[in-house]
Amino acid sequence: MNRFSYLLKTALLILIFPCACTAAVKEPNVAGAFYPADKKKLGDEVDRYLSQSADPPDSGRLLAIVAPHAGYIYSGGVAGYSYARLKGRDIRTVILLAPTHYAAITGAAIYPGSAMKTPLGAVRVDEALSRSFIDEKAGVRLAAEPFEQEHSLEVQLPFLQRVLKDFSIVPVLIGRMTPDSYRHLGDKIAALLKKDETAIIVISTDLSHYHDSTTASVKDRKVLDAVARLAAGDLERLLSSGEGEACGGGPVLYGMAAARGAGATEAKVYRHADSGDVSGDRKRVVGYGAAGFYKKELSPATRADILKLAKETVHAQVTGKPLPVWSGSDQRMKADGAVFVTLKEKNGRLRGCIGTISAYTSLHQSISQNAVAAASKDPRFSPVRPEELSGLDIEVTVLSPMEPVSGLSEIQVGTHGVYLEASGRSSVFLPQVPLEQGWDLDTYLRELALKAGLGPDGWKSGRLQRFTAEIVH
Repeated sequence: MNRFSYLLKTALLILIFPCACTAAVKEPNVAGAFYPADKKKLGDEVDRYLSQSADPPDSGRLLAIVAPHAGYIYSGGVAGYSYARLKGRDIRTVILLAPTHYAAITGAAIYPGSAMKTPLGAVRVDEALSRSFIDEKAGVRLAAEPFEQEHSLEVQLPFLQRVLKDFSIVPVLIGRMTPDSYRHLGDKIAALLKKDETAIIVISTDLSHYHDSTTASVKDRKVLDAVARLAAGDLERLLSSGEGEACGGGPVLYGMAAARGAGATEAKVYRHADSGDVSGDRKRVVGYGAAGFYKKELSPATRADILKLAKETVHAQVTGKPLPVWSGSDQRMKADGAVFVTLKEKNGRLRGCIGTISAYTSLHQSISQNAVAAASKDPRFSPVRPEELSGLDIEVTVLSPMEPVSGLSEIQVGTHGVYLEASGRSSVFLPQVPLEQGWDLDTYLRELALKAGLGPDGWKSGRLQRFTAEIVH
């Protein structure tokens, strides 16, 4: 048989039997090193780590957890605090975000195979979902090579296998961060979390490396404080300046963006430790942290705190007294939040309304800043006078993250606020405005365009984003 005939025959066989080639199953590469290679020993060790977390279950929807990825003898006890939170939850899809230690990649790589194995068995990869995340222009690609030596993702699998039953994974390794990959993955994962309540993110990271325990503790606590406040800007600054360290800093930022986009309102740090707690060597340690990102509604206590702070701030601003300083422990108030503060006269007439559409500072700081601005800096009104205070109603609107609108059917009057950008102009209405004014959707959008200084149809050539809100009054 000549070479041409052989190649032709081989090609025909491939066409006739396309299912003869199956996707790769990745074998474990750190079993026996980072964790036991024996199935029973591994299961017993993971169960022991899980049992050490005695904290009660948290309320709200858990959107993401953060767990370390060192050898189990050092970090397994910390990881157990995160994974114990998954017990009893109906989780079917896990998006794994982990850093690369050996392969130099830009953007992100997603494993192209069908499964990843540990001594506890094979974990199925959701290949269809994995492919839906791919965007070559954004630098998010299918690639097996970066996973060949990597441990940061693999060491999370046995924990998942012990706390979950029927689940699949999307394994993602984050390399050098780029704005495009950050936006693309953040948006894609957020959309999945909003659509599928059985999905969750697992973020793999260790903290500071090879400092004495005192120095490490200072660096680690700065990072964990930013994580607990969902303060992506602060975290990025800490990592870029060296004030804080995290080898999975990229995955934490990507995961935080996705969780925020899906409505995360607060975070909780479960545990912090370092390798010296096990080895006894305090001169050169690696830090580990466990945390979770949650979506929760405002509690009655938080609502009361919000209104009290807004009212006291307005009164102090108008009467020339020192502004109140919030010093509570409510994690929701500490987390970054976007709010509007609205002042109305008793007859319902607007007296001032200022706010922010993006969360860039803590909720309590945003309330204070916007309460001051609503009382004194709204360009449509003169500053509030002391004699008006007794006749003012104060309303605080806490905004969800913005999301793009692809069709008008996605805007529900009374549920969604709308933000418009067009021709270098912008305007926003809070969800309660069209209800108060008795507008239908057409009137809502027309008034939005007019508020931006556009023609009544100006919204048609602009970019619309929607949001929901929790209203405290």
